[in-house]
Amino acid sequence: MSNHEAVWNATAQLLKAQVSEGVWFSTFNDVVAVPSNDDSLHLQVPNAHVHDRIVTRYRPLVIDALDEIGESDRSLVIEITDLVPTSENAAVITDDVAAPAVVTNPNNGKGNAVGLNPRYTFENFVKGASNQFALAAALRVAETPARSYNPLFIYGQAGLGKTHLLQAIGWYVHAHYAHYEVRYVSTETFLNEYVDAIRTNTTAAFKRRYRDVDVLLIDDIQFMEGKEGLQEEFFHTFNSLHGANKQIVISSDRMPDAIPTLEDRLRGRFRWGLITDIQPPDLETRLAILRNKADRDNTPLPADVLEFIATNITSNIRELEGALIRVTAYANLTREPASVAMAEHQLADLLTATAPKHRTDEEMLTEMAGYLGFSVEALKGKSRQRPLVSARQIAMYVFRDMTELSYPAIARLFGGRDHTTVIHAVDKTQRLMREDKATFDQVTGIIGRIKNS
Repeated sequence: MSNHEAVWNATAQLLKAQVSEGVWFSTFNDVVAVPSNDDSLHLQVPNAHVHDRIVTRYRPLVIDALDEIGESDRSLVIEITDLVPTSENAAVITDDVAAPAVVTNPNNGKGNAVGLNPRYTFENFVKGASNQFALAAALRVAETPARSYNPLFIYGQAGLGKTHLLQAIGWYVHAHYAHYEVRYVSTETFLNEYVDAIRTNTTAAFKRRYRDVDVLLIDDIQFMEGKEGLQEEFFHTFNSLHGANKQIVISSDRMPDAIPTLEDRLRGRFRWGLITDIQPPDLETRLAILRNKADRDNTPLPADVLEFIATNITSNIRELEGALIRVTAYANLTREPASVAMAEHQLADLLTATAPKHRTDEEMLTEMAGYLGFSVEALKGKSRQRPLVSARQIAMYVFRDMTELSYPAIARLFGGRDHTTVIHAVDKTQRLMREDKATFDQVTGIIGRIKNS
């Protein structure tokens, strides 16, 4: 195998783990590496649409992947060939919410499960008093799609498990109804695909994508607030699915009546089924969540340390798991046995009784830029210099850890990047915190300074 092919194959493996199956097949599957006379990675793509898609949305991911495999010095050259797309829908982009290991899972050549993350199943969901009704409703819907609660509307604060429940429904249906088409999508992705469909005159394909399914799982519906065109399109999608006796499951950070500028006709349709909420977990549930995650990550901690974390971190699951990561990372790096004293020291900024100063997202980014030694413009910009890339990824991780911003919202804050770039940055920083003490100290130091300033 030639060098350019080997480089692209290694790069492609990383990309495939970071984007949804739909994005992979519509954007990267037909890309080939060709020889070049210099040290660039020369890629050929089948058409102008794929070319524009990679250049405008996914170039940072490709560059990050090259950096991961030690080929950061290569420039990236993308040109169009006369290759014929392998299917009639090759130019239709299905930009589902992306995360490592998010897949389109064929079931014996029958129904597909699009956009689902294998980590989010009912088996991995920790039941407690705060979520037992929502869990029971989700199980009923999964067992009898479109025959129990349709739609099922689940609401609650960020980080409490709404996305987990939606995707668990998807996996259950996929396993027990082999011919069903299941699709999970965030509202942000639904919006992006809708805008792309209008721009590329592919609205018919967009409508088919979301109306020719048996179960539609749509996350964070509150982002439809104020978007009249998107609400109109979703209204007709809802009617089409509900009229065809297809299951719809929706999540939001608030109940329908609390979403400003949401059309009354949408609110009315959300009330056709069941509206249920998820509350912050109680102590027993928090402890069970920590044990579950420690077992999954193979990072056991003493019972008294887990109890200390569960007792003191009470706001949401995201912060709870973040505290666990911090303690286990420090223990791994220092080779010290984890103890309550260590946890108390490492989580001091989370345990303070003083609430952190309120900041806008831009103010927090400005403050973080100062700590990292770069300007806000540099963090938002396109430069690929290694120290800046590392700083940008740390900043994205801190936003994910300290705020309730979604991946797409963080991506918009950092210069309008694709949300998969943020997912990659968070995962990479989390991994480095376990492996590199300098990174661990830098990240925890920034979080502590922001919380205490």
